Amino acid sequence: MSYAIAVGRFYEELADRLVRGAQETFAAAGVGPADVFEVPGAYELPLTALYLAESGRYEGVACLGAVIRGETSHYDYVCAEAARGIQDVQLRTQVPCAFGVLTVENLEQALARTGGGKRDQGRHAAEAVLALAAIKQRLAA
Repeated sequence: MSYAIAVGRFYEELADRLVRGAQETFAAAGVGPADVFEVPGAYELPLTALYLAESGRYEGVACLGAVIRGETSHYDYVCAEAARGIQDVQLRTQVPCAFGVLTVENLEQALARTGGGKRDQGRHAAEAVLALAAIKQRLAA
């Protein structure tokens, strides 16, 4: 089984931390490292997830990134459309796509959710993809 990570690189340090958490989880599950596909930001994640899901190469896609609230309503649009788009992809393709995008107020909150431990969003996204892929495989057997 192969897995993919689609990651928005707008906040590079956060992206690296999210990918690290996801990769550690995939490795611990014994599925090896996921293929990583980088995009500029969270808004590009749904289309990337669609490309990956439709390729037939992956059992699941962990979509990772970060959106930090700024002074305009841009945050609301990006968060909502990234979430909606990723959900649409998984429902349409039947390939699990996890929403591992931080939607936070500030950098401190983002760092708290990418530093390992209980609140590691990269790890949680990989765990979600693995769990859904296992259910799909179980039902197909």
